[in-house]
Amino acid sequence: MPCSALVANDLPWEAVTVDASPLAPEAFEKHRRELTGYCYRMLGSGFEADDAVQETMLRAWKAADRFEGRSSVRSWLYRIATNVCLDMLRSRQRRARPMELGPSCPPEESSLKSILPENRWVSPIADSRVMADDDDPAEIAAQRESIRLAFVTALQHLPARQRAALILSEVLRWQATEVAELLDTTVAAVNSALQRARATLASVREEPPQPMDAAQRDLLGRYVDAFERYDVSAIVSLLHDDAIQSMPPYAMWLRGSADIGQWMLGPGIECQGSRLLPTAANGGPAFGQYRVDPTGGHKPWALQVIEVSDSRISGFHTFLDVQHLFPAFGLPTHLPE
Repeated sequence: MPCSALVANDLPWEAVTVDASPLAPEAFEKHRRELTGYCYRMLGSGFEADDAVQETMLRAWKAADRFEGRSSVRSWLYRIATNVCLDMLRSRQRRARPMELGPSCPPEESSLKSILPENRWVSPIADSRVMADDDDPAEIAAQRESIRLAFVTALQHLPARQRAALILSEVLRWQATEVAELLDTTVAAVNSALQRARATLASVREEPPQPMDAAQRDLLGRYVDAFERYDVSAIVSLLHDDAIQSMPPYAMWLRGSADIGQWMLGPGIECQGSRLLPTAANGGPAFGQYRVDPTGGHKPWALQVIEVSDSRISGFHTFLDVQHLFPAFGLPTHLPE
């Protein structure tokens, strides 16, 4: 059974003591959201991040009587989480997006022949799992940028320990001395790792998107209206000429508004009549897509993660693993009409 199948109430927290003072569940649980964000950036998978955090909590509980209090509980949990992630990343291919794994495909049904195993593609995560609504606006903007699909994908190019050093230093803003202590290394080694990591990211990272504003919200409203009416011409008019569409777990991806429009009028025509419910994924807009259910209402089909730049849609990534994604995003399992 995966660790994520366990919940905090399954653990005998009342048995945990440190220096005769109980470590209440809150001592661990209050860090769950930020640990999930850290593990997601490390692993590139929302589901693996959940498993990693639950394993972190289990290890912390088992080792609580050996916690000497020389660091904060938060730092101690990050050390455990880092070791869990390093264990999970050992001898594993990096996760990627379809655009990194091969050339773009023609908008034909034959392009769907290749399916990627789940451990090969970067999966989305709900904003609510990793971000608090009451943070400082500037902090929220920085956190959104650090969980974008493009940024998380870029992180996967780094060796695991470099990845940890960069996330701790530049996303979480730890001091080099703190990172060195957590990674059992020197400050000089941390600074060297950061230099190499920055150089790698500079070669693969895309330009960050612009913050959401009234114009972008209007654009998304027009997109929902056009998609639910399945007005393909209107949809295409909202796309950049070089917009990208991907559809994990398929390796297929399309480049260009013309090919995307052709796909929607061809193999994608079964999306006609869909409804979209708004949500938030990876620091940006997303929609649960429901296709017409022949037995009535609408059934889950995909999670769409939308990328916007310069007042147009630059990409939409359609994740089909609705059995796991819709519950994780709190989306209904069926729409009655």
